[in-house]
Amino acid sequence: MRRHLQYYGYFRVQSGRPPSPVPPPPGPKSGRPREREPVTRAALPKETPQGRRSLSPARVRSRQLLYDEPDSATPRLREPRELFPVLSGRGPLQAPRWPVECEVIRERVQHIEWVPPEPEYFYQSTGNEKVPEIMGEEKGTVVYQLQSVPTEGSYFTSSRVGGKRGSVQQLAVSLHGPEDDTLLFESRFESGNLQKAVKVAAYEYELTLRPDLYTDRHTQWFYFRVQNTRKDVRYRFTIVNLRKPRSLFAVGLRPLLYSQRDACSSRVGWRREGGDIRYFRGGTGSYCLTWTARFPHDRDTCFWAPGYPYTFSDLTRYLRAAARDPARARVCRLRALCCSLAGNPVYLLTVTNPARGPQAAAAKRAVVLSARVHPGESAGSWVMRGFLDFILGSSPDAQLLRDLFVFKVVPMLNPDGVIVGNHRCSLSGRDLNRHYRTLLKDAFPCIWYTRNMVQRLLEEREVLLYCDFHGHSRKNNVFLYGCSSNSRRHWLHERVFPLMLSKNAPEKFSFQSCNFKVQKNREGTGRVVMWRMGIRNSYTLESTFGGSTLGSRRDTHLTTEDLKALGHHICDTLLDFCDPDQTKFIQCLAELTELVHQEIHRKLSELGQDVNLEENWSDIHLSDIESSTSGSDSSLSDGLPAHLLHRAEEVSQKIKMFQKKKKKPLQTRKQRNEQYQNSNSKRFGRGLAGGPLEGRASFATTLQKQPAFLKQLENPGPAAVTQEKVRRQQTQLSGRGRDAAPAQPAPPLIRPKDKERVQQVQHLTAMPTVNAVVSAFRRLRQEDHCKFEASLGHIGQKPGAPASLAPRSLSSARGEPAPGAQPGRRRGGSLVAYPALHVCTYPCP
Repeated sequence: MRRHLQYYGYFRVQSGRPPSPVPPPPGPKSGRPREREPVTRAALPKETPQGRRSLSPARVRSRQLLYDEPDSATPRLREPRELFPVLSGRGPLQAPRWPVECEVIRERVQHIEWVPPEPEYFYQSTGNEKVPEIMGEEKGTVVYQLQSVPTEGSYFTSSRVGGKRGSVQQLAVSLHGPEDDTLLFESRFESGNLQKAVKVAAYEYELTLRPDLYTDRHTQWFYFRVQNTRKDVRYRFTIVNLRKPRSLFAVGLRPLLYSQRDACSSRVGWRREGGDIRYFRGGTGSYCLTWTARFPHDRDTCFWAPGYPYTFSDLTRYLRAAARDPARARVCRLRALCCSLAGNPVYLLTVTNPARGPQAAAAKRAVVLSARVHPGESAGSWVMRGFLDFILGSSPDAQLLRDLFVFKVVPMLNPDGVIVGNHRCSLSGRDLNRHYRTLLKDAFPCIWYTRNMVQRLLEEREVLLYCDFHGHSRKNNVFLYGCSSNSRRHWLHERVFPLMLSKNAPEKFSFQSCNFKVQKNREGTGRVVMWRMGIRNSYTLESTFGGSTLGSRRDTHLTTEDLKALGHHICDTLLDFCDPDQTKFIQCLAELTELVHQEIHRKLSELGQDVNLEENWSDIHLSDIESSTSGSDSSLSDGLPAHLLHRAEEVSQKIKMFQKKKKKPLQTRKQRNEQYQNSNSKRFGRGLAGGPLEGRASFATTLQKQPAFLKQLENPGPAAVTQEKVRRQQTQLSGRGRDAAPAQPAPPLIRPKDKERVQQVQHLTAMPTVNAVVSAFRRLRQEDHCKFEASLGHIGQKPGAPASLAPRSLSSARGEPAPGAQPGRRRGGSLVAYPALHVCTYPCP
């Protein structure tokens, strides 16, 4: 046993000396095992007074024990390994994982950062912008189209690096020569979105955006590449399947253009381009965006997008650079919070300065920030980028913030949606910002683990603020959504931070656009769920896709530098909000009270009321004077994820398949008679098949409702059936007797009244009903003939005929004894009638 322990590293170190590092394993070229060292007596454990050998911790060799000093005999445990791989300063970047249905080109798309030297103004509409006619692919030529797009009805199954297996197909059209000026489109790269391009004129193209994967909606974000451009040509692009009725493109927003040649030659990046911009309603109920543009170079490679793209690879490069920097790595701990559905890591950063002791560490309050729960809102990532630049810097304000707070930062909550180019949903086909209350950890791992992290953080320390960074495509400026408190003690306190932020960024942030109403359809959002968990200052930061309408930046677009500066302003506002000197806080409360007074007076004046509420302002619920938020309606994206809906449908189908059939209820007499009559009518129709009246035998299908007379003829009563049986029996008996007269055909007996009714029916139903009339006529003749014979009981009976040959029972139509019958005894439960006179019957034809 001692040799076995010594082979694995025990008993090799002299007492009082720390263990030496573990020798590396044998190399791949030498397959020989490591030789065992001889065991010396000094290396063996000493005998204790009880006769047992003790293993000193200093002599135990382990990878989990670390010694801070060489002469220290007290080790400490190594930090546990991460459950998921995290970034390191070495090696290549972790490649994103794609759904197996998506084709991905091998070219890497990366852009430079550039700030325009002059403000980029909104497009000023003239009112004469052209509204192009939507042609479609029927009148145009498809020059680009994705082959397989997972839409509604399908669901995510698996992922891999590089997406779909096999070679990448060439989807763009082939040029016919150097003079061919057809644009070549491409969107199968990270965050790209374009499904189809149709050439409808020489320099006009209609574009169709791809909806979010595994859905059929949320077409807003676009990001695609064009090649083979011409410099002095005016192109027109029209997107034909947008969903939102309002857009910033209708009030001056211009799309972004990126030229590869300008980036390489003059270091010019994304810039606002486009003219003749119009946002209008299409013919199919969707909305269209059209604009014209001129490209700067011939045969250039350019990109179009509504906002500045920020991909998962951009975030990975930024975090790896932070991990390589020793100064930033000392105050920032990076780990993977979880993995997404596709297996991409969701990173979590913990930023704080090392505390002087356990009590100082426990006294720190926490701040939780997140971004990109909606993948198409890239402005949130640029604000997060500015915040991280500031908080990881070496400025005195950043150091003070790290001394006061513990920052928990999730920079990209929905990496799968960002990678595939979705606008709002994850690969579950649902909006993650409506499922913060979910219990489905496997379906919504990013949201579930984020909420669980906040819950554990609340158990450890106070969380001062929660903020989720978003982007807004229908309103200008930057603003916040919050949650109004009903507490009299903290009345209007949730509005202090937004008001301070508006004072720190007066040219970008609009306090008038903020809203603090908690709507019912927003109960599943991050800010409402965190607010109900106990975080009083819970916000959603909305950064516009467009620009500012405030101050000196009025009617100008926001750049990436503006968005990053907003992250700096958030840090400054945190310092003002937590300043021990409460002068700013009290001043903001007084200003908010005055603003609320003015708003209430305005509402009351609109209603025609004049109420003195000077002493009861805090009793008014502020949500009553606020309008609803103008956020996107994602009610269609609520509910179970797509794969669970598919499984539920499969289970329901299996249950229906293997479900036992219910026992049929007993039929009534009327139903049985109808079934019997239907079977007889079918049998009668088959008997006439092939005859001369075959083409006229469809009586039931010709008339929608049969006359009552025909129903009586086709449905004889039970008395008529009984008389028919008696007649047949008498006919057979009369034919068997020796002295029986030869059977003579009886003349047809038709009452005059029935003749007239038959003629009326024939006149109404015309030729197609001849067969049915003939059949009914025959049955009527037989019934009347038998009734006539029964009424003549004293005619035609030969003398000496035995009485036993008489019929056993004669009944009228109502089941009563026939005239002349004598009541007899019951046999077998039925009444038998004995006629007084014998009846001689004649055979019926």
